Amino acid sequence: MKTSPVCCCITATLITLVALLPLLTACSDYSETVDTSTLTVALNFPDEVEGTKEGIRVELKSIGHEAIFVDSTDAAGIATFRVTPGIYEATSSTTRQQGTNSILILNGSSGQIVVKGDAPKASVSISLMSSRISQLVIKELYNGGVLKDDGKNFMYDKCFILYNNSSTTASMDNLCVGIATPYNSQANNNWYGPDGKLIYEAKGYIPALDGIWYFPATLHIEPYSQIVVNVHGAIDNTLTYPQSVNYARADYYCMYDPEAGYTNTNYYPTPSEVIPTAHYLKAVKIGIANAWALSVTSPALILFQTQGDTPRGFATNVSNMAYTPGAAQTDINKAAKVPVDWILDGIEVFSAAHGTSNVKRLTPTVDAGYVNLTNQHGHSLYRNVDREATEALPENEGLLVYGYAADPSGIDAEASLQQGAHIVYQDTNNSSNDFHQRESCSLKER
Repeated sequence: MKTSPVCCCITATLITLVALLPLLTACSDYSETVDTSTLTVALNFPDEVEGTKEGIRVELKSIGHEAIFVDSTDAAGIATFRVTPGIYEATSSTTRQQGTNSILILNGSSGQIVVKGDAPKASVSISLMSSRISQLVIKELYNGGVLKDDGKNFMYDKCFILYNNSSTTASMDNLCVGIATPYNSQANNNWYGPDGKLIYEAKGYIPALDGIWYFPATLHIEPYSQIVVNVHGAIDNTLTYPQSVNYARADYYCMYDPEAGYTNTNYYPTPSEVIPTAHYLKAVKIGIANAWALSVTSPALILFQTQGDTPRGFATNVSNMAYTPGAAQTDINKAAKVPVDWILDGIEVFSAAHGTSNVKRLTPTVDAGYVNLTNQHGHSLYRNVDREATEALPENEGLLVYGYAADPSGIDAEASLQQGAHIVYQDTNNSSNDFHQRESCSLKER
């Protein structure tokens, strides 16, 4: 989902009402004893985007509760909700055809809307931001680890899978991977300004901490095919921990570059001899850590291509660095400013165990939502299938397997792939819609 921002800001209006009831109640459940307010959510479209404003889905979530309301916009682009006092988050996503070969994804979110008064009406506006989809997507992220026999977490068992989501070969130069700061979604985040917005949103970049990894040569991926990238421990982990993953495969890639300064052998044992050295990713270390510590609870992973510079040139240029606001300008607080329009894909992960303490790091142009992870149990985060697009491929006749409840499409992607089907995955730049938690990493089925 290569990004090309058209609108650089999201307008979120803080709604202040007198607090009466802490819970959100569905419209049909309201009684005369419950005080409610009308909340309107107006979508602002970029001037360059044409098409109707009517019938666009707007989702309103009650922060700290399970309640979710959904409404569609009217002809003016406005959705209307009845709410009780509480804290909410509004999001919306839609698509627009751009010419004959390009599709624009429009995403927007409100941030937190606080309803705590007795005003009968209130409103919030969301400026939608546009991005173009990429043929290369993050298909799966496995980072939470598994439990060992002693009940402790084996966390050196991480990977992600990149997938060519198109019918043409993907050839990628200067392909890089980074993680947004801070490491964990539940950590204190000093990158928010007094207005409640991420300070880098208007500046058009994502701060990537610790370092970046990159493919040392042009990466070619055939249509509807994938590559596996091991993050830590490119060996057969199942020999010691049966519930983990075997990464000793000649077609896998791995992050392994001790010369860059990532020398912690707990994270980077010598890769299996079956993995060719040409499949070793290179790194540029930015911070002081001796390992690129992809969070076991809640990373924000980005995939990007440098433009006009090599990955090493970009990551060693001091003008491309930023520092944690309010902190000393030292290496421990340093991050690389990755331009949003370089980013092909991103996934924002929230820790299921930390509820309302989770805070977003990726801006709506990159990922307008998030996906929850319960770590330590071998779960992975897996991209949903675009059922309509997948079923439309004539070569898939008789090859698709159904009955997989975790995916809203109902299609069992992995079983279908094993039958020889071509899968088209959903890509709306919104992890809330695009991903689900899978019981176990798909690599365990290979």
